Amino acid sequence: MISAVLLSCEDVIEVETPTEEPRLIINALIRVDKSQQFIPVAVKVTETNNFFEETPVTQLEQAIIFYGTPNPDAPEILENGGSSSLAEVDPGSGIYVPDPTFDDDQRIQTQFAEPGIDFQLIITHKGKRYFGQTSYAPVVPFDNIEQGDSNLFGDDDTELLITFTDPPSEANYYVFDFDYNEFLTLDDQFIDGQEFEFSYFYDKELDSGDQAEVSILGADQQFYNYMDLLVEQTQFDGGIFQIPVATVRGNMFDVTDLDNTDLFDNVEQPNVFPLGYFAVVQEFKQTVTIQ
Repeated sequence: MISAVLLSCEDVIEVETPTEEPRLIINALIRVDKSQQFIPVAVKVTETNNFFEETPVTQLEQAIIFYGTPNPDAPEILENGGSSSLAEVDPGSGIYVPDPTFDDDQRIQTQFAEPGIDFQLIITHKGKRYFGQTSYAPVVPFDNIEQGDSNLFGDDDTELLITFTDPPSEANYYVFDFDYNEFLTLDDQFIDGQEFEFSYFYDKELDSGDQAEVSILGADQQFYNYMDLLVEQTQFDGGIFQIPVATVRGNMFDVTDLDNTDLFDNVEQPNVFPLGYFAVVQEFKQTVTIQ
């Protein structure tokens, strides 16, 4: 009889992770339901942190949204609109909504969510000033959502069949939110003006009785490109040591040191910018119960 004793020797390995000054993260995806009276404005701010820690919430010195029609001679000036001052909804939450303590109602009426209307988000954080501008992006509703019975990798796959009709003779971009932090981007290059059906298979294993809130969001090309890159970088989860191919840069700029207040861009400071995105988009959503 041969006996073997296996001994394990464990060495402690110290891994040096990249460190840099905390960077502001702005989560300002505002979803518009045209059947409601007001736009549900909510801007969440956090900061980057070490790899092994959650991103902490942070507080702003000021946050305000301007909205209106861009002046043809100076697109950064919005006319025939208004403004909304934001305040933290609960101390320490990092979530900013129209300030309820103002004498005037700071909520933005949904009637301003129309094509041709621009929105600007200006915030001040730790003495720095950030600016972003976006156009309202409408979208078409779903024609149909139903659960399919096809499999992609195994019997536990969950398939949804999505049908919608693309408006003809215009460039359209779509972002689909399938709940559970799963997104898909689509443009109409090959489906212009057509009714289109596609299958989506969840990465997450869903059980009978689970519910998924599925949304179709409007998008302009810039927001589409941003979300497309995010989806691409997170498609294959390599864990915390997976190095992204690029820093996903949004449409918010650090304008603190700019001398020209009419030019909201920092092309001379390519590495100075916050993370996140500011968008105002129409949303149609439907809840699906998994069978």
